[in-house]
Amino acid sequence: MRALPAYNPPREVRVFGKPIELFEIFGFRVRIDPSWFIVALLVTSNFASFFRTQLPDRPPATYWALGIAGSLIYFLSVLLHELSHSLVARRYGLEMRGITLFIFGGVAEMPQEPNTPRSEFVIAAAGPAASVLIGLVCFGLGFACQSQGWAEPASVLSSLGILNGALAVFNLIPAFPLDGGRLLRSLLWGWKDDVRWATRISSTIGSGFGLLLIAVGGVEIFTGNFTSGLWMCLIGLFVRNAASSSYQQLLLRRALEGETVSRFMHPDPVTVPRGISVEELVKDYIYRYHYKMFPVVDDAGRLLGCVTARQVRDLPRDEWDRQTVGSLAARCNPENTVRADTDAMEALSRMSRTGVSRLMVVDGDRLLGILTLKDLLRFFSLKMELEESAAR
Repeated sequence: MRALPAYNPPREVRVFGKPIELFEIFGFRVRIDPSWFIVALLVTSNFASFFRTQLPDRPPATYWALGIAGSLIYFLSVLLHELSHSLVARRYGLEMRGITLFIFGGVAEMPQEPNTPRSEFVIAAAGPAASVLIGLVCFGLGFACQSQGWAEPASVLSSLGILNGALAVFNLIPAFPLDGGRLLRSLLWGWKDDVRWATRISSTIGSGFGLLLIAVGGVEIFTGNFTSGLWMCLIGLFVRNAASSSYQQLLLRRALEGETVSRFMHPDPVTVPRGISVEELVKDYIYRYHYKMFPVVDDAGRLLGCVTARQVRDLPRDEWDRQTVGSLAARCNPENTVRADTDAMEALSRMSRTGVSRLMVVDGDRLLGILTLKDLLRFFSLKMELEESAAR
């Protein structure tokens, strides 16, 4: 079973729910998605079965203890792989949000792309290099343990040496968004000086590799290797979707590059007085305008915050006519507001990170407008359509 280290995902990794904060290392927050526990159990079980064949005549508890030790060291290896990406990216001045372990391994969350082919190459190469180094260290320690007659730790460390070597080789496959695909993109980028073309080529290869994994996984399933085949199909789907999403993300970033929020905001948004009841909010605003968020203002027109359909949904129905909008409104904060001179791509990243599709554009306590995800994506779609027409 292989994990799939990567960096710069299209959005925050979230498979089965909100990631769980673990700790901070070198300024990077380390989190685990709840889906990680599934693969941790599978890896532990696989290790226990492997050690049962390598070390016969041990008590069953020994195999499970070795399996747990092996899986913990393995995921430490994945963490170090991602940490190497993060440390090198920081050296090149790129922001890193943290590291998340999830069902396919781990990702170093980098909200922006490297700005030169050289930085892309070095950041991408750091992960496989770390895996190779970890593999060599595990082999060395395993050999030392074997020479001392410590069979159990020697078996665990030797297995992890092989696994880290396999992890490095797998990630060097030139299929985006694997590290090898990013190395390929950096070379193509440096050759043509065209990051869009390089991303399209490497993403196409990545999508093809994902389809190949799905096909091989299907064959495995039909030949009786259900678990291995299913896992390969899932990794193939992940690689294919990530390759396509990464290319779309680049196009979106290029389309919004240099644009400010003021260009896309609606300057005359619908506002809600703080004194009306929640019942009136539902009947006169939500059902009328079909928005999920409304700015809330006081009698002088100053912005107090916002109220959302989710807040209304969480309020008991018999409270709607007794509660005012002002008592329900959430105060303005960086998750629901943005300045007019903010870069549009930064605002889009915030929407993606928080799951909010409407942001209030503010200047102090003044409401200047509303920025919606729909308008940003409509502009992107129109710009891509015009560029494709001009290229014909």
